[in-house]
Amino acid sequence: MQTKHQIQQLLAIEAIQPNKRFGQNFLIDLNIMRFIIDSAAITKDDVILEVGPGTGSLTQALAEHAGKVITVEIDKKIAKIAQKQLADLENVEFINADILDKKSSINPDVIEAVKIARSINKGRFMLVANLPYAVASPLMINLVTGKLFVESMYVTIQKEVAERMIAEPDSNNYGTLSIILNATGDIEIIKTLKPAVFWPSPQVDSAIVTYHRNSEKINLIKDMSVLSEIINLFMQHRRKMAKACTKFATGKLKNIADWSIIFSDCQIEPTKRPGEITPSQYVNLANLCSNYLV
Repeated sequence: MQTKHQIQQLLAIEAIQPNKRFGQNFLIDLNIMRFIIDSAAITKDDVILEVGPGTGSLTQALAEHAGKVITVEIDKKIAKIAQKQLADLENVEFINADILDKKSSINPDVIEAVKIARSINKGRFMLVANLPYAVASPLMINLVTGKLFVESMYVTIQKEVAERMIAEPDSNNYGTLSIILNATGDIEIIKTLKPAVFWPSPQVDSAIVTYHRNSEKINLIKDMSVLSEIINLFMQHRRKMAKACTKFATGKLKNIADWSIIFSDCQIEPTKRPGEITPSQYVNLANLCSNYLV
């Protein structure tokens, strides 16, 4: 792990500054890093995905505990620094790329690296990272609904995003992120963080959030792709009534003729707004729609 002074020296040698565009706020509190590692209870059987490693400070600590660490950094200049710092760690695989492929899926190189790592290491697949703000929400949604899915997440993110993750129906922060995460797992904010634990200090508080995939919830979902389509359809028109949202259905959902029957079977009032529908009701809605799409 690296102190603030050590990180500043590494950047100074390469004559570079933290890049705001990539959301580079380096975690410099070593106690917080230890807290993340201890909370995750990482073992030598686990595969860890880290996104936004910066100069490799947290990566070094992860590598001491995990079987394999796959770390993904988009910034080429920072990547060179991290690769030098991590060169002697045999269980770390460094990928210099955008974690997201056109924002709609995980980078295929990352998927392949994880696939290979999991064929060797039979423990959990986890996301443990100080996440850049710009990719936090789409990345977590992809890691829950896509082909590559995590068992657990331990992430530091802006407090605003953390509050969206745990938001309840009929609240301002309730949206696609909270519905997807709560429909598939269990979420908890385990620590709030002041700006001073990062360098440069952000303008807002942050939080450490955990997510654990819940097999009982997952088993209730017939088709994850349909659930994602349903949530996107309704939340894109969240100010309208549920019955009005169906007029904007596209793709497979466009073929559903009588939404009133589906709403009735799900015990959803057609006059409800999308933000008032619970995650479990969205699952029921998607499951019934799946029956119509067979």
